[in-house]
Amino acid sequence: MEQPKLGRYAILSELGRGAMGVVYKATDSVLERTVAIKTVNMNLTQEEAKGYEARFYQEARSAGSLNHPNIVTIYDVGRVNDVVFMAMEFIEGVELRSLFADGRPLPVTQAISVAAQVAVGLAYAHDHGIVHRDIKPANIMVVPTGPVKTTDFGIARMRASSHELTQTGMMLGSPKYMSPEQVIGKRADHRSDLFSLGVILYEML
Repeated sequence: MEQPKLGRYAILSELGRGAMGVVYKATDSVLERTVAIKTVNMNLTQEEAKGYEARFYQEARSAGSLNHPNIVTIYDVGRVNDVVFMAMEFIEGVELRSLFADGRPLPVTQAISVAAQVAVGLAYAHDHGIVHRDIKPANIMVVPTGPVKTTDFGIARMRASSHELTQTGMMLGSPKYMSPEQVIGKRADHRSDLFSLGVILYEML
């Protein structure tokens, strides 16, 4: 059976599903490297989809400008039929949430190391005018022999944009980790990311 493709990317397996779409492990047939592909399904009118796609590319450009060891690198964006996608660095690691899913705290040194690495990556992004808006354990990848990496920069505002098409004052983010200003629908800034990281550090401990 022929391998399913998304543009130049050959899909190898499904890595996960979220509210916005599916994440796949894939091979870039041109550069011959393994990547993670995050897809976003656009079940919108033609006019809405056009505006949404433009915002998607704008956010991807912003996130793609970030080059830091604690941030997942974005390689490419594109569209195939009704699916827009983002190709990014494939991380051989686990989501932070899986490390304390059983309710047991992490060792203090590990928790501090993870939080510090996320903070360094966030400081770099904030210095470049980019706020994540959805810092949560599922967006933090822990690699056994490498740096902790934060993923999904650029995705959060995109998600907001899709909601803004139909609603105002929409909460954006994961309620458990959201800052007070996000809960009441106000604009998030760099302090919102730090609040979320503080909640994660508390949870790890």
